[in-house]
Amino acid sequence: MNTHSFRMPARRFTATAAATVLAAGPVVLAGAGSAHATGSKGRASAVVLRTGLDVSLLNKTVNVPLAVSLNEVQAPRSAESTALTARLDGVAGGRPFSVLRAEAAGAKATVTPTKAEATTNLAHARVHVPGLPLLSLVELSQVTSKATCEAGRKPVASTNVLGAVTVLGKRIRVTAGGPSEVKVPGVGDVRIDFSKAQASSDTAAASALVLKVSINPLKLNVAEVEGTLTLAGVSCEAPAAPVREGGGGAPVSEVTPQGAPAKEAPAKAPAKAPAKTEAGLAETGGSSSTPYVVGSGVVLLAAGAGAVALGRRRTRP
Repeated sequence: MNTHSFRMPARRFTATAAATVLAAGPVVLAGAGSAHATGSKGRASAVVLRTGLDVSLLNKTVNVPLAVSLNEVQAPRSAESTALTARLDGVAGGRPFSVLRAEAAGAKATVTPTKAEATTNLAHARVHVPGLPLLSLVELSQVTSKATCEAGRKPVASTNVLGAVTVLGKRIRVTAGGPSEVKVPGVGDVRIDFSKAQASSDTAAASALVLKVSINPLKLNVAEVEGTLTLAGVSCEAPAAPVREGGGGAPVSEVTPQGAPAKEAPAKAPAKAPAKTEAGLAETGGSSSTPYVVGSGVVLLAAGAGAVALGRRRTRP
């Protein structure tokens, strides 16, 4: 009875030691890295025309916002409408009036796992605002814009204004150095910025034309218009770049399983002394992980021997 009771703790000790060594084995071999994407996905948006205008009627007794857009899309989408109309109470008798008409007007936004991109194109367009049904606010031949945000690279944005640009009936010179101002007595003032672009570490945006408008025809306060108008606007945000885990360890495919034959060296490369030692281990069924296996066996033998000695000592009369 007493002998059996003393042997059970020794067996349990041996089993516990073996389980501990086997559980620690995979931890020693772990450390391979893997690549994956983290963080937010990329974003892209494009718009051909966007207005943020405040229309005042009857000596500012009535204020009506004109906030409309044409071909405004977010990835993954595209649009190609060439006309935009709006309806405001008190303007044109409540009937729809034209805001923009063009021969070509397109916006496109796309996003892939590695890149976000937005583009716009506007050709032979005329823009009108309330109070000026016959005189165009702006006429242009062609404007384009593009923004590209690629993972791991600096985002870029650009615009291009081609041909003539006319504001309130006056042809103006396209300049990238600063804004241009057009003043027409009895009509109003327009400040226009060309090719506005900006970029950060992971975003980019651009607008071909940005107009700050202040219109009051003949100062009759019938349809005073103030605000901003944007043509060919794009923006993007880059997807997160892939990151590597495991502190730069070897790829998963390069880890040699325990007991697997070692890879043969190229025929042209001379064999070195360490390589021969490794090859000898491989021929007998060993590998680079053999020292860990041998160490585990030593621990198991030591644990077993201690348990047997303890059991014999307890069972002596």
